[in-house]
Amino acid sequence: MQSILVVEDESVIRNALKRLLERSGYNVSEAGSVQEAESQHALGSFDLIISDLRLPGAPGTDLIKKAGDVPVLIMTSYASLRSAVDSMRMGAVDYIAKPFDHGDMISAVQRIIADHPTQQAGATERPAAAASDTPGIVGNCPPMLTLFDHIKRFAPTESTVLVLGETGTGKEMVARSVHQHSQRAQKTLVSVNCAAIPETLIESELFGYEKGAFTGANTSRMGLIEAADGGTLFLDEIGELPMEAQARLLRFIQEGEIRRIGSVSSRKVNVRLICATHRDLQALAAEGHFRQDLFYRINVLRLLLPPLRERGKDILHLAEHLLEQKSTALSRPAPKLSPRAIQAITTYQWPGNVRELEHAIERAIVLTDGEEIENEALGIDLELVNVSRLRGQRIGASSPRTQVTSDPAEDLSLEDYFQRFVLEHQDSMSETELAQKLGISRKCLWERRQRFGLPRKKGSSGTRKVAS
Repeated sequence: MQSILVVEDESVIRNALKRLLERSGYNVSEAGSVQEAESQHALGSFDLIISDLRLPGAPGTDLIKKAGDVPVLIMTSYASLRSAVDSMRMGAVDYIAKPFDHGDMISAVQRIIADHPTQQAGATERPAAAASDTPGIVGNCPPMLTLFDHIKRFAPTESTVLVLGETGTGKEMVARSVHQHSQRAQKTLVSVNCAAIPETLIESELFGYEKGAFTGANTSRMGLIEAADGGTLFLDEIGELPMEAQARLLRFIQEGEIRRIGSVSSRKVNVRLICATHRDLQALAAEGHFRQDLFYRINVLRLLLPPLRERGKDILHLAEHLLEQKSTALSRPAPKLSPRAIQAITTYQWPGNVRELEHAIERAIVLTDGEEIENEALGIDLELVNVSRLRGQRIGASSPRTQVTSDPAEDLSLEDYFQRFVLEHQDSMSETELAQKLGISRKCLWERRQRFGLPRKKGSSGTRKVAS
């Protein structure tokens, strides 16, 4: 059973949270201050610490360093986004505003514990890894620490490496890191994007050709595999490689030799191979779109890059790193991220991952004249992001009457979702409650009602009636 420490000086809130967590199957301990938590409990033995921000004696954020690898969730009743953001900068895994919805709290606890497995007694300690060990790659969340550890283990070998991850997660940077930590670091790294070369040219680009091999071949030309002899070949988006080229590549991997197009003899080459893809190669092989024998050959050592939306507080650290980097490149003083910009960055889903974040930061620097970047400069509509986070989820899970009754899998636009949610819940919620659940202001709720032709029903005061 997973254990949680609740640190809260108000006994009513502390006891209510304790009962909520215990009903959900957690083992809960409690304390009324940082000093009490430290003196009465072994902080490193918990799976999660939930602490109020304002406590007598010392703030809850003091627990972040004292708890070591145990994640700390900060609660704040002051509706201060600045305080919450400062907590995350200090290392808090997340924050939640009081009064909190029971369903939101349980969802946050489940997500945090799943994303931050703690070390059990007697288990092998995870080796610490820093961004400086892997140039250009910034991260401190568990999946990234695992990635750094695997890079260090895989790099000294000669085995083929397969890098998996969504578009924009930084697969080429990982390949460069493997090369730089390998015995071939002083040799050439040749990078090839298989999706960027026309299908009719990919074989000649990879394997080279002899003079007269085809129309236009006026001289002999070395291929990219041969150019990587002694070093490393990185084949990005290998899932896009045509079947004919896959057969040639398989022979190169098996025999360690290549034959130029139009040549009758083969050449030995000594190349370490790294491949990358955002596609499911095993599924492609099962469907006949990728050679199974080639898949088995390249699926030796696997490196998995997590999507940005699953990297927790790494997102904020990465954004600030990119802010410094891009400001220097643009010869501008680095502006700071406003609270709303930070909220946008940490709640947006980033379908384009690190590449999308990088472009958003660069655009924001160019568009910002003052000392702070706002979410509009990032190109993120914060109100739509808040609505998007609610789509397909149970709203207010502690109360059955506030559940979304539409199919969670239904493909609704944000506008459709807004209209459906308002129509379903306006009879049981006040305007203030509707706005809070949708993550927008009452003024914005009124404006959208006018835009979509959903006026508040006559006779409604905007405050839900309480039965006597």
